[in-house]
Amino acid sequence: MPRAKLSISLPSDVWIRDLSTSYDATTFEVVTALAGEDAGIALLRIESAELLDILADVRGQPDVVDVDLLWKRERTALVQVETTSPPLLFPLWQAGVPVELPFTVLAGRATWELTTSSDRLSELGKHLNEASIEYDIESIVEIGSLEADRLLTPRQHEVLAVAINGGYYAVPREATLTDVAETLGVSKSTCSDILHRSESSIITWFAAEEFTQF
Repeated sequence: MPRAKLSISLPSDVWIRDLSTSYDATTFEVVTALAGEDAGIALLRIESAELLDILADVRGQPDVVDVDLLWKRERTALVQVETTSPPLLFPLWQAGVPVELPFTVLAGRATWELTTSSDRLSELGKHLNEASIEYDIESIVEIGSLEADRLLTPRQHEVLAVAINGGYYAVPREATLTDVAETLGVSKSTCSDILHRSESSIITWFAAEEFTQF
């Protein structure tokens, strides 16, 4: 099952495109949203030094039906917006693909992360194309490959990264265990123990993935 990250270029008829382009240093966070064929409702978190101007511009959008300021404190506001513009999320609804919330809108582009089947991901691409919504696929990984990211502790990640970047695993070896330990500021025995545990976890996982008898 693929997990994908998409960068969406907002169409000109989506109200938040002009707003996020005008305030291109402001990130608009879509906390939740409800999409229909001809209307949409979104809950937005906005953080900006120009908050009052942004809220006034939201209310001034021709296709915005209603704006409710739910919460405001200093530079942050939570706003519910109802709009009649063609909803950005409608292709997701058509394809039956849930998007992870919240997602961000910045300078006219939205970033979506989603996990679905390959068929539904292809269907989403078809509906985005039909709606003339331009998009870039930033990454696609199989959900099973994410297991590797859960194998190591943050400290193991750090030590292993230093060892790899230093050339400890290069052939021929470009750094000794002592070099890696000194870079990290730990004892040689501690460094060796962390690397050994990391290597053991990775090799055991690889064997389980590749060789069923293990």
